[in-house]
Amino acid sequence: MDINAITHEVINEVFHNDPKVTAPVDCANLTAADMAQYIDHTYLKQEASLEDIRKICDEAKQFHAASVCVNPSYMKFVAEQLAGTDVTPCCVIAFPLGASTPEAKAFEAGNAADNGAREVDMVVNVGAVKSGDWKLVKRDIEAVVKEVEGRALVKVIIETCLLTDEEKVKTCAIAKLAGAHFVKTSTGFSTGGATVEDVRLMRETVGNDVGVKASGGVRSYADAMAMLKAGANRVGASATKKIVAGE
Repeated sequence: MDINAITHEVINEVFHNDPKVTAPVDCANLTAADMAQYIDHTYLKQEASLEDIRKICDEAKQFHAASVCVNPSYMKFVAEQLAGTDVTPCCVIAFPLGASTPEAKAFEAGNAADNGAREVDMVVNVGAVKSGDWKLVKRDIEAVVKEVEGRALVKVIIETCLLTDEEKVKTCAIAKLAGAHFVKTSTGFSTGGATVEDVRLMRETVGNDVGVKASGGVRSYADAMAMLKAGANRVGASATKKIVAGE
C-alpha cells in the first residue's frame, strides 16, 4: 500500500505538535519502571466502583503513570485525587461505540474538561468511516478538538480491528488534519485490540507530529515494549503494575 498517496488524498495541511508529546520513544535504555511515564492507567468497566477508581489513582501516583483514564462520571473525582501530582486526569468520550453526533461528543468532552480532564480519548464515528463519509469523520473530530482547545489533548480512537488498512490510514490522516494530538488503536471493547502492525502503520501515517497510543490487550512488559518499539508513545493498560514490574 502506498501510504503517502493515501495520506495526500485527505491531507492538505500539516499539524505540528510538541515532539515531547507526539514523537516515538527511544527504547534503548528504557527500564520497566521508566515505562510507567508512557502508560495511561485505565479502568473502564461498567461495574467500576468508587473504591476501584480510588485504587487505580493510588497506583498511578505510586508508579508515576502518564494518566488515569476513566469514564466521564468519575472524572471530577479522579481530578481531585490526582491534584498536585504528575499524573494527568483522562476521560473517554462517546465510549465505546463512537456513534454519537459531533455535537454530543463536543458537549461530553467539554463537560469532562470542566470536571478536570486534561486529556480526552474520543471514539471516531466508525460507521462514517465505513461509509466513506470523510467530511463527517473530520467534523466529528474537529468538534471535540475545538471544544477543549487549550484545556485538553485529544486522542482519537479509530478501532483498528474494524477497519481495512486503507481506512486506518485515511482516518489517521483526517485526525491529524482535524487537529488531534494522538491517534489510538482500540477501545478494548470490540473484536480486537492493539497490534504491532497497526501501531507501525499509524506511526508511518502521522509521522512525528501526532502521538500514537496502543490500547487493547497490552497486558505485559513485553507487550508494552513491542508497542513502543513499533512507534507508540503512549500505551493504554489496566495491567500497569505487571508492566512496570517487568512481568
